[in-house]
Amino acid sequence: MKKSILHFILQAMSRMPFWMLYGISDVLYVLIYHVLGYRKKVVFKNLRNSFPEKSEAEIEQIAKEFYRYFPDIIVEVIKMFSIKPEQVKERIELLNPEEIYRHFDAGRAVIGVTAHYGNWELGIHRLSLMTDYERLVIYKPLNNNDINQIYNGVRTRFGATMVPMKQILRHIVRLKNTPHISMFVADQTPLYQDSDYFMTFLNQETLVYTGTERIAKMTNNPVVFCHIGRKPKRGHYFCKFTTLVETPSDYGDHEITKIHNEFTEKIIREQPPYWLWSHNRWKRQRKDKA
Repeated sequence: MKKSILHFILQAMSRMPFWMLYGISDVLYVLIYHVLGYRKKVVFKNLRNSFPEKSEAEIEQIAKEFYRYFPDIIVEVIKMFSIKPEQVKERIELLNPEEIYRHFDAGRAVIGVTAHYGNWELGIHRLSLMTDYERLVIYKPLNNNDINQIYNGVRTRFGATMVPMKQILRHIVRLKNTPHISMFVADQTPLYQDSDYFMTFLNQETLVYTGTERIAKMTNNPVVFCHIGRKPKRGHYFCKFTTLVETPSDYGDHEITKIHNEFTEKIIREQPPYWLWSHNRWKRQRKDKA
């Protein structure tokens, strides 16, 4: 019952025009940043540790810009419930889709990797509309199954297949020797049982996922980064594809993981406000330090 009510409310809100949704976002910004101070301690700690070279005034400016962008993501995700294909294409410009198509034309699948940057959620819709080959989106299920079902239903509107992390091998075997794309959001915080590899990321020792590398080496498919950046015009983004690794079998242990995390860091440093700073990314420490 609660799931049906929530779905009805979100569906109804999504019918609002963008200008009205951004009006809601403006109100949310005041509420989240100035009134509630949502996760301010986490955000400021993450920023100070990531950019020790920046002054407190610079840190505050990045934080303010992040909190201004964050509610836009919320309303844009709500809009995904009813957004039309032509609106998705207008909102996210593909700068170089040929970088994906060349791998498909060669009969290869693509291991896609992205981050919680720009609008990664709307990026699922754009990815779905760029090819008829199967699109797998690898995700970490939320604890709330109702929310999972609602948002996975939205994410699959244009043909994407949502695949829980623990089920990816089954799909890789099913699609062996078939062009397709498996998209990983690789900047999440893994559990200790899922990874034991630490590297320096944004000036901090960080436990990182190695799943993208494991699948890449298992299939020997190219690793392509999907950079979803924000344009100056509100609610508009671009997507640029960069092939980071052509032949995974040529690389040693953890090299691919290091490459795509360093690429993510480079993007974040160029425009810091548009990463998900409210996420407690560094809560995992080495067990001998915990």
